[in-house]
Amino acid sequence: MASKIELNLNKLLDGLGIDGDENDFCDFTIADQNSVAESQGITPTTPSNYKPVLGSNVTYVVACVILNDNDEILMMQEAKESCAGKWYLPAGRMEPRETIVQAAAREVLEETGLNCRPETLLVVETAGGTWYRFVLTGRILGGELKTPAKADKESLQAKWISNLDEISLRANDVLHLIEKAKSYKNSHLGVNWHKDILPANVPHSKDMLRLVVLIKKRSTNRMHVLLSEKTAIHFPTCEIHPAKSVHSTLRRFMVEMFGADVAQHRPLGLLNVEADPSADGCCLTLLVVFRPPLEEVPLIGKCVWHELPQSIEKNLIPYVSQKNSTIELHVVR
Repeated sequence: MASKIELNLNKLLDGLGIDGDENDFCDFTIADQNSVAESQGITPTTPSNYKPVLGSNVTYVVACVILNDNDEILMMQEAKESCAGKWYLPAGRMEPRETIVQAAAREVLEETGLNCRPETLLVVETAGGTWYRFVLTGRILGGELKTPAKADKESLQAKWISNLDEISLRANDVLHLIEKAKSYKNSHLGVNWHKDILPANVPHSKDMLRLVVLIKKRSTNRMHVLLSEKTAIHFPTCEIHPAKSVHSTLRRFMVEMFGADVAQHRPLGLLNVEADPSADGCCLTLLVVFRPPLEEVPLIGKCVWHELPQSIEKNLIPYVSQKNSTIELHVVR
C-alpha cells in the first residue's frame, strides 16, 4: 500500500491525475459538514445530496493570458452590452461536454480569431464553492487577428497590447493574471516555476478538495505525509461546500482531522486539477504544510502520518521552499 501511495504522490507532483478507486473516497461529505453545523445549532442551507451541475448551480470559467515575443498581451474588445468597448482577456464560461483546455482554445478562437495551444495552468480562482476560473497560458499556432470588420457577438476586435494604460479595461482583476503570465514566460531565464501542468481528464461527480499535508518529524528530521484510513488508505479528501469559500472548507476539514486547536499550517498551492466533461465535478489537489513538528500535532480523525522515502522528500523540497512551484489558488471570497 505504501508503494501505491508514493506512486500516486509522484503522479500528483507531475501534475497528473489519480484514476481508480481513490476518486470514490470522501472523508468529509456535505452530509458530514451539515451534521457538524447542526451540532453547533446551525441550520444547513445546502442539501446533503448536493451535486454540481454545470450551467445550473456551478460555473466554470476559462481565461487565457497569451504574450507574444514582444511581450504584448492578446486582448479582446467586449461586444456584450453591459461592457461594450471595454477590453479584457479572452475568457468565458465552459460549455457542457468540453474539457478546460478545449474551452480555453475555443474562447481564444471565438474572441480573437487566433488558434492557440494551451500549455499550462497559471492560476485557479474560486468564489464561494460554486464559481471557478481556470487561468491558462499558451502559444499561438495561427489564425487571423479579429478586426472591427469581423466584429460579432463574441467580440468587437482583438489586438496585441503593449501598454494597458492605452485601453479601458473591463475589470482590473486581469492585472495580476497578466503579471503571472509574464513571470511564467521569463521562467526560462532562471526563475523557478512549476512544470507545465494542464488539467488531468479524470471525472468527478462532485467538487472535491484533496489534501497533500506535509510535516517534519523532529526526532528523525524526516518528512511525513498525512493519509486517511477511512475505508482505505488514501490522501484526505472532502467535498467543497458550495455555500462556503474553499478556505472555509479547508479550515473545517482540518478541524475535523486535527481538532479545533489545529496547529499552524499553510496552504501552498495546487499540485493538479482533475476534471472531465463526462461529469460536472472537479478535484483540486492542495499542498498544505505544517509549521510545528509531528510530535506537537495530535490527530483526532481516522488519519495516520506516513514517512516518505528520501527520494520523494528530495523531490518535495522545491514545492515547499520555492515560490511558483505550485499552481496558485486564489480564493476571491
